[in-house]
Amino acid sequence: MRSAPTILHLDMDAFFAAAEQAAKPSLRGKPVIVGGLGPRGVVATCSYEARRFGVHSAMPMAQARRLAPNAAYLVPRFSLYRTISEQVMELLGRLSPLVEPLSLDEAFVDLEAGGAADDTASARATGEQLRAAIRAGTGLTGSVGLAGSKMLAKIASEQAKPDGLVLIEPGTERELLGPMSVRTLPGVGPATGEHLRRAGMTTCADLAEAGEDELVRLLGKAHGASLFRMALGHDDRAVVAERDTKSVSVEDTFDVDLHDRVRIRVEVERLADRCVHRLRASGHSGRTIVLKVRRFDFSTLTRSETLRGPTDDPAVVREASGRLLESVDTTGGVRLLGVGVTGLADYTQEDLFAQAAAAGESAGEPAEGEAVDAALPHRDEKPPEPEPEAALAERRWPAGHDVRHAQLGPGWVQGSGIGRVTVRFEEPTSPPGRVRTFRVDDPDLELSDPLPLVTPPEGDQSSWPATRPKERSPDEGAGVSGGVERSSP
Repeated sequence: MRSAPTILHLDMDAFFAAAEQAAKPSLRGKPVIVGGLGPRGVVATCSYEARRFGVHSAMPMAQARRLAPNAAYLVPRFSLYRTISEQVMELLGRLSPLVEPLSLDEAFVDLEAGGAADDTASARATGEQLRAAIRAGTGLTGSVGLAGSKMLAKIASEQAKPDGLVLIEPGTERELLGPMSVRTLPGVGPATGEHLRRAGMTTCADLAEAGEDELVRLLGKAHGASLFRMALGHDDRAVVAERDTKSVSVEDTFDVDLHDRVRIRVEVERLADRCVHRLRASGHSGRTIVLKVRRFDFSTLTRSETLRGPTDDPAVVREASGRLLESVDTTGGVRLLGVGVTGLADYTQEDLFAQAAAAGESAGEPAEGEAVDAALPHRDEKPPEPEPEAALAERRWPAGHDVRHAQLGPGWVQGSGIGRVTVRFEEPTSPPGRVRTFRVDDPDLELSDPLPLVTPPEGDQSSWPATRPKERSPDEGAGVSGGVERSSP
């Protein structure tokens, strides 16, 4: 634990939904829900306007539609979110060399390591400058938590939402945590929470009062001792700048169970190609190919195959995934498929013949020429059967994605179906735009890249922070209560 609140936790507010509202003037101030739009889709993120109806992340999309039937439902645009995330992480990197990203929209920063803060006043000033820089650079808001440990900094950022800053003074941790639910602590999920509830412990104060020995008896030595320390506010975890990627994977949940074995094989091959695309984008290769299959009865099977050397060859991953599929019984239907690669390395095995030999061993020793051909990237593949026109239209015009019309300029897809696509023509910096409907095969309409959410600032942000943040008086723009300081716009 530190004597100054120099660990910062940033959490962007309703990130995906906020990015969509910033990009689409007509959706600002309205409920927006981002996620899979099929009957089995789930909510990835929703705006605060949608949360008033009871919608939340990970909720089935069908339930969200019942709660908020008039909300805007959009497919995620991960290329836009990654671009914004890179901007935010670059700003964090200017504060300290120790930045620990947790996801696209969340990270810890060790302010002391970068000399950005060493006491309460400088930490709070740095946090407020960061929030202002994020808003100026991306048009979005983030909530900041400051404390002497990672656990408390994350708790503080949660209390700061939306668009605020909460600082927890070192020395006030136990008083702050006491009335909080045990579920607030890291590592306490539904099962552990229920186990503790049955033992009469529902708050952090209950855990502290029970003592370490009792928690060890209930949860085991490692978990019980760790939980007792956290209930007292102790957390010595350091901010780690590099978090090694352990695996790369993709998966799809289908609106209707797949029964056709050929269609299932085609979907597995598509997933393998997407997985390799992500693998290459991360600069890795991998040795172990993993197939995930969730069947009609929700039973989930995984199969894996380890190659002799790491690869980022799509043909190799497709072939291995196909072999793994042969060992899975898909009778009755498949609702989800996934392909992943583990055992990551920073280089690619160039010895294709070694990979081919590994493929031959797991496939029952096919002829030598066949094994080598399976490993070569230029191998001819049987093309998948054409998709129905309705599926092509849905795939080509996903709701919320950017388009450009030859005469009308940039816009975004409001919806598509029955051979038509509806587009609203507006830009992030324009007023709400007009709506037009076109045929899905209109030659003047095409998908386009996302537009910048804000006009890049001139000069002042490029050098931020040029100097150590100016200290402010404790009562300037902040309220203080019980060791917690909260600042909001």
